[in-house]
Amino acid sequence: MGTDIFIHPAAGFLILALLVPFVPTSLWKNKALRGALAIIPPLVAIYSIFSVEPGLYGNLHYLDQTLTFGRVDKLSVVFGQVFAIISFIGCIYGMHVEDRGHYVCASLYVAGGFGCVFAGDLLTVFLFWELMSIGSTFLIWQARTKESVHAGFRYFLYHTVGGLFLLAGLLLKYKATGGFAFEGVNPGGAHLYDWLILTGFCVNAAVVPLHAWLPDAYPRASVAGAVYMCAFTTKTAVYVLCRGFAGWEILAIAGTAMAIYGVLFACIENNSRRILSYHIVSQVGYMVAGIGIGTAMTINGAVAHAYAHILYKGLLFMGTGAILYSVGTAKLDELGGLATKLPWVMVWYMVAALSISGMPLFNGFISKTMTIAGAAEHHRTFLALGMEIAAVGTFISVGIKLPYFAFWGRKKEFTGEVKPLPVNMYVGMAICGLLCIAQGVYPNMLYHYLPMEMEGHAFVPWTMDKVINACLLLGFSGLAFYLTRYIITPHKSLNLDFDWFYRLIGKVTMKAFCWPSAKVDDVWTEVYRTVGLRALIGMGDGTSWFDKKGIDTVVDGSAYTVRNLGRLGAKVQTANLQDYLALAAVLGLGIFALVWYFG
Repeated sequence: MGTDIFIHPAAGFLILALLVPFVPTSLWKNKALRGALAIIPPLVAIYSIFSVEPGLYGNLHYLDQTLTFGRVDKLSVVFGQVFAIISFIGCIYGMHVEDRGHYVCASLYVAGGFGCVFAGDLLTVFLFWELMSIGSTFLIWQARTKESVHAGFRYFLYHTVGGLFLLAGLLLKYKATGGFAFEGVNPGGAHLYDWLILTGFCVNAAVVPLHAWLPDAYPRASVAGAVYMCAFTTKTAVYVLCRGFAGWEILAIAGTAMAIYGVLFACIENNSRRILSYHIVSQVGYMVAGIGIGTAMTINGAVAHAYAHILYKGLLFMGTGAILYSVGTAKLDELGGLATKLPWVMVWYMVAALSISGMPLFNGFISKTMTIAGAAEHHRTFLALGMEIAAVGTFISVGIKLPYFAFWGRKKEFTGEVKPLPVNMYVGMAICGLLCIAQGVYPNMLYHYLPMEMEGHAFVPWTMDKVINACLLLGFSGLAFYLTRYIITPHKSLNLDFDWFYRLIGKVTMKAFCWPSAKVDDVWTEVYRTVGLRALIGMGDGTSWFDKKGIDTVVDGSAYTVRNLGRLGAKVQTANLQDYLALAAVLGLGIFALVWYFG
């Protein structure tokens, strides 16, 4: 039953972020109370989104603008739903964390994501966009390692640049149109400000080559924080691209390139969380491509894939995070034999791995195939073929390589120390895994909420040809892994890809500023040594002479005068009355003489 009252999903998280620092320490250390406090905002958000009626809510008139905080329609609701669900799951998964900073940063981050999704104008989008950037940066720093500090600064730099592109586009749009309307843009009539806004959105979407922040920062985030990060930043960007830039050809090409590029680097990576980060680039590529193609089916496919991706990618990061929490490393060359040590982690990880690979009975099958089929039906053969190739690499790297070397890896049993996992981590993984299966078995759970109407042309995933094609694709992917298993064996290395160019630009820029600065400093040092130092020495000599000849003369002369007067006064005091009378007479005559002379 719908309601005309809209409780903004971001409100509860903002309140939680304000309350957490003031909770007494004795109460905060109680896991049950801490968890109950943290789980209220997600539950409120779920209730609000599932019960509200479409419409505009929360208009704020400021200066000559109207900010709309609650634009509720089919597109914002479907993203809001999955954001609320993953925030609920992430809260349960991280309930054991005592660090208050984690709850504050995660709450601000989630609030920023909700704010962008329900924003009715671009100015409101920008405000929450920046809040999301700040919250996610501090969430990376919550890992409290040297690597996370450096990665957080690089992450914030990227998103600051992206935010500046967005701000520049907003200001130019306001100058040209007098407002900040957030509506779809026709690519044929796009202006400079539209391209600037698109660039700002593409930074958060990790569009190649603007993606290097993602595989750099996400693996270094905290175990619990990474669950939020894999859900909000890129998918918020997918939402705004879908809202404003559907049908842009450049996005169709860029998205397909992302899908292929991400899996290529994932196949050669060693760090499991870095593998998953590259796969975010790849999977978001499907969504960007679907938005760029712009048909009803591909847009629905992009939205459905974003929904499914948030669930299975969150579960993948929960699985690898559990490994990192338990054994202290996520590097595949240091793992192996964990199947007997962490059997339930392996089970839930494989659920997510089969989901992202598009295996029938899992949610990736009902979402990924929609985008590919939509591209093929729209006669975009090369785009569809590129996404199919990316699907092969996905199963090889995430579905086979990562679990093989982490849970088996030619070892019967892991020989290192295995730290027990908190129960709440298992509960979070179980909820997420069951949702991945439920959506795969009952696709209408998701299709019912998709934004585009497709009457008479509805997509049906459960057909014989689609199931056989998916199974054949996965079967040949497994064969490819078997034939290349010695080639893609994990090795200790860090693949920087485009980040290498960014770091090179940074080094060149530093040298470009440092070299002339050093030369100016050298010249100034020489000038100071030859001119300034001598002048200071001369000034010192002058002040020394003045001190001796001027100040000392006055001070010493005054002292000598006072001393002589004192001696004279002492001689005058003879204690003889006749001498005193004679002195008084002399003084009196002297005074009389002066008065007579001058008078």
